[in-house]
Amino acid sequence: MLDGLVRRLIEWRYERAVRQFYLGTSLKVGERQLPELWASHTAAVRILDLERVPDLYVTTPVPGTAIAVGVKNPMVVIDSGLLGRLGPGEQRVVVAHELGHILSDHMVYMTALNILLAAGSAVPFVFGLPFRAVKTVLLEWYRAAELTCDRAATIAVRDPQIVCRTLMVVASGMPPEKLDLDAFMAQAMEYENWDDPSDKVRRFFAEIGQTHPYAVRRVSEVMKWVQSGEYDRIIRGEYRTRDEPVDVRAEAGDAFEFYAERFRSIFKEFGENVTSLGNQIGGMAEGLADWVRNRGSDSGDDG
Repeated sequence: MLDGLVRRLIEWRYERAVRQFYLGTSLKVGERQLPELWASHTAAVRILDLERVPDLYVTTPVPGTAIAVGVKNPMVVIDSGLLGRLGPGEQRVVVAHELGHILSDHMVYMTALNILLAAGSAVPFVFGLPFRAVKTVLLEWYRAAELTCDRAATIAVRDPQIVCRTLMVVASGMPPEKLDLDAFMAQAMEYENWDDPSDKVRRFFAEIGQTHPYAVRRVSEVMKWVQSGEYDRIIRGEYRTRDEPVDVRAEAGDAFEFYAERFRSIFKEFGENVTSLGNQIGGMAEGLADWVRNRGSDSGDDG
């Protein structure tokens, strides 16, 4: 019911209002307006095989620096400040990422999450727990959707390093010529390979309320996906097409196994953290007992 309700809400009110807002306040990109950006946009549409070319707008500020909006007639809006820091390749990454949201039909649940986030403080207490559960699930899905669209951008530009460089610019707010990609990749590996279980538990609770994964994690996920061979397989043309049947039950089973394993590892790290804390407390207790025993011996000798 949520899917159909939100889709209708978007089509009837939200999409039309947002389109009028950006048409009136932003710059509409086309063959005569920012033609290089428009060429990147249409090229990415062709590579990703979208059925139509969405409208493209440039303005400032834009929430999250770039957004895809709408269901029936979707459009892409990009922050002009971000564009000014990017070269042509990185600009195509940003455009292709948002087109990935449109191709994957992400806007329905993104809008549902935005409605829930906006209504958060107004939800009655009796509905609080179900509301938080739905919000948490949608946030997890939202973060996964961002990783999906990073893959779409990688396919569109045919160069994973350009995607990583774009994420570096987004993270820093600085132009790429002033930054070192190798150092940023090393930073991503440091974040990924961090050993302390207690820090990983803190990281989990810090990330669980975010709509976007951290930039360093997105870089790690892009490179792991490329190294798995999936990127090369798609570039070779080995992928499911629209006319092929989808085994939803099998995909749901794969998703269940993925999240089961993910949460097993999270609770394992949480358990290791608790065990480590227990060992620390135990060590402190033993030290205190030794100190008490030694104080007792000292007092006896003095007597």
